Amino acid sequence: MFAFKTLEQRLIVLLVVPVTLFLLLLGVLGYRFIQGLLFQEWQEAAVLRLERAAHQMDMLLGEQKKWMELVAWAGQAPGGRDMQNWLLQQSQNQPEVSLVNLTWKPAPGTGKGTAIAARSASLGPISYFYPPDGKTVGLRGELLDRAGKPVGRLEVLLNFDYLLHDILAEGWMAARMACLVSREGRYLAHSNPAMQARHCLGETKDPLELAMLAAMKEKNSGTVMGQNRVIGFYQLHAAPWAIMLHARGSEILAPILRFRVYFLAGAALGLVVILALIRLAVRPVVQAIRGIAARAALVAKGDYGEPLPVRSRDEIGQLTAGFNDMVAGLKERDFISNTFGRYVDPEIAREILSRPEAARLGGEKREVVILFSDIRGFTPLAETLSPETTIYLVNRYFARIIAVIQAHRGIIVDFLGDALLAFFDPLEGPIEPVVRRAVGCALKIQEAVAAQSQAEPGMPLLHMGIGLHAGEVVVGNIGSESRAKYGIIGAAVNLTHRIQGQAQGGEVVVSERVFHHAKDILSVTRTFETTLKGIAQPVRLYVVEGLEEES
Repeated sequence: MFAFKTLEQRLIVLLVVPVTLFLLLLGVLGYRFIQGLLFQEWQEAAVLRLERAAHQMDMLLGEQKKWMELVAWAGQAPGGRDMQNWLLQQSQNQPEVSLVNLTWKPAPGTGKGTAIAARSASLGPISYFYPPDGKTVGLRGELLDRAGKPVGRLEVLLNFDYLLHDILAEGWMAARMACLVSREGRYLAHSNPAMQARHCLGETKDPLELAMLAAMKEKNSGTVMGQNRVIGFYQLHAAPWAIMLHARGSEILAPILRFRVYFLAGAALGLVVILALIRLAVRPVVQAIRGIAARAALVAKGDYGEPLPVRSRDEIGQLTAGFNDMVAGLKERDFISNTFGRYVDPEIAREILSRPEAARLGGEKREVVILFSDIRGFTPLAETLSPETTIYLVNRYFARIIAVIQAHRGIIVDFLGDALLAFFDPLEGPIEPVVRRAVGCALKIQEAVAAQSQAEPGMPLLHMGIGLHAGEVVVGNIGSESRAKYGIIGAAVNLTHRIQGQAQGGEVVVSERVFHHAKDILSVTRTFETTLKGIAQPVRLYVVEGLEEES
């Protein structure tokens, strides 16, 4: 029995070649050609009929505009007011007119609408408005005197049903729907009562309506075809509207659908052959892929499980091995994130995790260097800023600080508002190099804060106080079996917070223990003693401004 060396060969010989030949012969040469030809013929006929319907509506609107101009012009004729009133009465009796309203502006100094300042001589530009009843459209124009000044306003409300009457009478629209929409897509009128609750084209996220709305912005007329619906449109010249006609694709494209039946019958026969090939050759591949998909669903829920067995050396075997490697990497990354958070350098995290006790709940006592920083005067400053500006400002500063701490192999424990707690762990090594690294980190943080202030001159200046202390704490996983975090607890943490409170903006204050471990390289500007809360005896603190090179 012939054995395929790669999955590509198996798919090409048993699946791709038959499917390609069969569908290429019946689909490309048959269905595509006939569909394009019939759709092009229908599209041309539909656009011509829509153009005729739009022309009829343009004529109706043009007649109303001419009538409104006649009313304005009649004001200059003998007995003009009587003639205008007669014209208004005649217009009211027209079937397409719902309401006619003529209002005059008061003569100067009278304050009354019955005193006419001048007779109308012409009509200003006509605008459209849409009453809330959804059944009428309004035409509005200003009546102007000989000087071109407005003396009155003429409004005419037309019934949408009358405007759509001739369109619905077209034979090709029988049992289908017509509507008027504005060029922005707002529905003005519908021939289908079920559509009266609709307000805007595309509001239901219908892909066909969204495609129609996009097409209306690009051209004056056209058609858009959906799965079983076709919409044609044509934009009017006399008004900012478009006529839309909805039709069923099954009736318009009947020849294509009949061909589809024959095509599907032939395709069904081909599928039988393909299914037989799949059962004989591709079934193992499908089972392997399903197994990987099922395991991927478990991984998405946090259940990593055991690695999948690799049973072949082809692409499926490579995919399975790659999936196992990916899951192992995700498992390690999640463990690091859950244990250390997102702000610990991965290399440091792996170094800590290499210790046997790192994965256990609890910890061990050892001396570390603790760093506590806080932005000075931030609370009153935040009250003057918007919440968005406050968060942006803090995040920009913390971004620089996090990068500095990671570069100095520090471990960030937590963010406390505008304050930050981190520590530097010597692990099994001596404390002195770690103290020097922590002091250098604190000084670099102050430089980074100053650089950030210069980088954004329009933002408020921030000044940070930093405290450093070296002392014994419990280091390890703090929490419960369901949720734990790698951190530190102990009196030294509270003492570092108190030391930080003694630092002014831009200062780095260190305890006597930190000074003891690095006094040969510390550049101290001042020394002072103070009493800290919770500490009975006064403590000596040092303000450090830099590091000197070791001799």
